[in-house]
Amino acid sequence: MNELEGKTALVTGASQGIGRACALELASRGARVALAARNEEKLRAVAQEISGAGGIAEVFLMDIADEASIKAAAKAAMGHFGAVEILVNNAGITKDGLLLRMRRADWDGVLTTNLTGSFLLTQALVGSMIKGRWGRVINIASVVAETGQAGQANYAASKAGLIGFTKSLAREVASRNITANAVAPGLIETAMTAVLDEKQRSAMLSVIPMQRPGTDVEVAHAVAFLASEQAGYITGHVLDVNGGMYMG
Repeated sequence: MNELEGKTALVTGASQGIGRACALELASRGARVALAARNEEKLRAVAQEISGAGGIAEVFLMDIADEASIKAAAKAAMGHFGAVEILVNNAGITKDGLLLRMRRADWDGVLTTNLTGSFLLTQALVGSMIKGRWGRVINIASVVAETGQAGQANYAASKAGLIGFTKSLAREVASRNITANAVAPGLIETAMTAVLDEKQRSAMLSVIPMQRPGTDVEVAHAVAFLASEQAGYITGHVLDVNGGMYMG
């Protein structure tokens, strides 16, 4: 299956979890993959997985909370591959706390990483897509962007903002054969959700009709579909991958 052969995808947060799964899936479909994150050792391991399976991957260190780092990595990726046609804005953090006790630094840190970083990287790469008259921007949002979540006002706001950003971008670039969509995962087995205690986990599972968490691979399949030619007439859409946890 080489439907993405000749395309280059840049994936942020590619060192683990959903980002790693997306990178592996896109590579399996023929895309060259620019792996971006802060942890070089983990990125190298993902690159080896891809190359070991016959794919092409390169590592680009990027701190998605730092504008200079974002611009430098974007420039390096385009310089190495010539262009980037597929962007997966996946990198994100949580700093949970009830609103009354949330520190301004925790609010700013989550918004800067999850929303502003995606804006800056998209801005740095979308010109290449416009020039080539083909592109896919896929933003990893969250079910809490649609439902809200106590203790996650900052995270929910950042992901809801990402959905609004996605829809606005979709309107701006549609005439250039570029789509912009979001994937909103629910409870997914990752390092980020591993910190949930049993009470929190049980509470979340109780509202999932499928009665199980999802996997990072299931999210990656949704991302790969939106990156494909088969999804060429889908833009400004939020694809929920949540087992029925939220039905909008």
